[in-house]
Amino acid sequence: MTYKMLVSDLDETLLNNDGTIHEANVKAIREAVAQGFKFVPNTGRSYTSVQDLLTTLGLRDQAGQFVISYNGGAIVENKDNHVLLARAMNLDLAQKVFDAGLVNDQVDVHIYTVDTLFIYNISPSDERYMHERGVSYEIVETTDLAFLQTQAPLMKVILEHPDTDIQHAIHDAVLAAVGDMAVEATYSSGRYVEFNPKGVDKGNAALLLGEKLGIARDEIMAIGDNSNDIKMLEAVGLGVSVANGIPAVKAVADLVLERTNNEGAVAELLNTYVLHEGADQA
Repeated sequence: MTYKMLVSDLDETLLNNDGTIHEANVKAIREAVAQGFKFVPNTGRSYTSVQDLLTTLGLRDQAGQFVISYNGGAIVENKDNHVLLARAMNLDLAQKVFDAGLVNDQVDVHIYTVDTLFIYNISPSDERYMHERGVSYEIVETTDLAFLQTQAPLMKVILEHPDTDIQHAIHDAVLAAVGDMAVEATYSSGRYVEFNPKGVDKGNAALLLGEKLGIARDEIMAIGDNSNDIKMLEAVGLGVSVANGIPAVKAVADLVLERTNNEGAVAELLNTYVLHEGADQA
């Protein structure tokens, strides 16, 4: 099979744990793109937060190159950051997710619009995490999301807490409040519980972009590490887990790499399946 596109998660997949990128990944991505291959970040983050990464990869402000953001909520062409598709969350639903997810006063909340990240009650550890990744945001001190009526379309709501039991409590409280037919609920980065509108996920966004580009499902690879990547791995022709992927991701993956995110896992994949150099060249 000749693969024409790779959709890649960022944190804990393409990026090192400290938010930097392994030089082997940069080299392999640049070489693949130079051959006409499409490398598409497919992230829960805003496209505005990945501009420095796109510069490093030679993809910033480039026509015919793309980013999938907000767990599939938006598809953006890099040239002029042109939003091709935005699948918004209803404000009433966002308020219900926000209210239900605040299971204690240590939980912080991220509210993403198309172009801005708002954070309520940010924790010190989350603040460090955002800083390491160069993510800009605006602090909000109100629990009333009515101010979003005058903002760009709302994409998703995520809640942060480092304790797994609290994450599960957030998940269960939100689903009890809104129902599992209203949202896609996933986990990421060992700290976030993410909520998108039902039917919005990384997988169907990858297929929508492939359709736009004339790239068939079987010609698309996807690589990830956490639960918000599962539908992406299941949707495409070759679903790949990095070595540090959680067990549920490894279980659905067609391929589990030998390398972790800190060891240039994306380069291992591209060198083997696109550049045909062998993983030992990474």
